[in-house]
Amino acid sequence: MQQLAPSDLFSLEDYARQREAFRARVMAHKRHRRLHLGEHLVLCFEDRLTMQYQVQEMLRAERIFEEAGIRDELAAYNPLIPDGSNWKATFMIEYPDPAERLRQLERLVGIEHRVWMQVDDHPAVLATADEDLERSTPEKTSAVHFLRFELTPAMVAALKAGAGLAAGVDHPACRVRIDAVPELLRESLLADLD
Repeated sequence: MQQLAPSDLFSLEDYARQREAFRARVMAHKRHRRLHLGEHLVLCFEDRLTMQYQVQEMLRAERIFEEAGIRDELAAYNPLIPDGSNWKATFMIEYPDPAERLRQLERLVGIEHRVWMQVDDHPAVLATADEDLERSTPEKTSAVHFLRFELTPAMVAALKAGAGLAAGVDHPACRVRIDAVPELLRESLLADLD
């Protein structure tokens, strides 16, 4: 999947005019790129469109319009765009109550390294977590992580031929298995492998 360049972005003025329609398009797209792993864990699979939205929103919020600032934002977000042999996702641990969230983040230390995806009978692929910086300490994990699932050519070929896709978490304090990723998500993830 091609990374974003400055020429792919709207100017601040153009974005202000198109923001509502663009946001609606992105939110509809994102609905088919979310996977709930139980009640409190969510994988949001990123792609070029979701990252364009993120960059546009950052440029808007920070009022960035100079080339150097735009390039800095692209450098921060382009690594979250899949590059043909992988999926990239934001992994969120969601507990509305702050005290409960803190207890769970302490209990779930290391969970970001125990999230997996599996193509039919191929070995499960464990996530590579937080390649940009460490987000956990020995005492607690972060509520947000960035994950990469690297697939072999055989896995990609099997998916393109119709193989099933499972996902889950294998952590001592949390075990989840989704035997079949929803078909709309599976189809959307296939597009990341071109």
